[in-house]
Amino acid sequence: MPHRQSDPQNEPHEKVCASCGRPMQWRAKWAQNWAEVKYCSDSCRRRGVTDTDRRLEATVVRLVSERQDAPVTPELVARTAAPDDWQPLYEPARRAARRLAHRGEVDIVQNGRAVDPGSVRGPFAIRASRGAEMARQPGPVG
Repeated sequence: MPHRQSDPQNEPHEKVCASCGRPMQWRAKWAQNWAEVKYCSDSCRRRGVTDTDRRLEATVVRLVSERQDAPVTPELVARTAAPDDWQPLYEPARRAARRLAHRGEVDIVQNGRAVDPGSVRGPFAIRASRGAEMARQPGPVG
């Protein structure tokens, strides 16, 4: 049987997990309901997006807007949200930053460069999205 070339229009589009913000790979078991798939794993499906996650997203946005020239880290976000018990919020703060970055609200930065939020590993900083900054700047006056 001859090899078939894939049709790019029939290829499933890439998705991002609603919980962790990482890219999801299409799987054959999801072929029938790919449009409804929101989570990359059972763990993310169980966790979902909680009120705490939404508060962390709001904290990220607030800190980024307040500290425009200073880096915002997931640790700072977690410490701001819960100063006395921040460690359990560290990974949820990273997930919140990834979700916001995929929506274009912030950039995730390593070594001064914006990086792909789905594949970032190790420490990172969060800054206002360059696209958002461009949208806020007034255009040339005629």
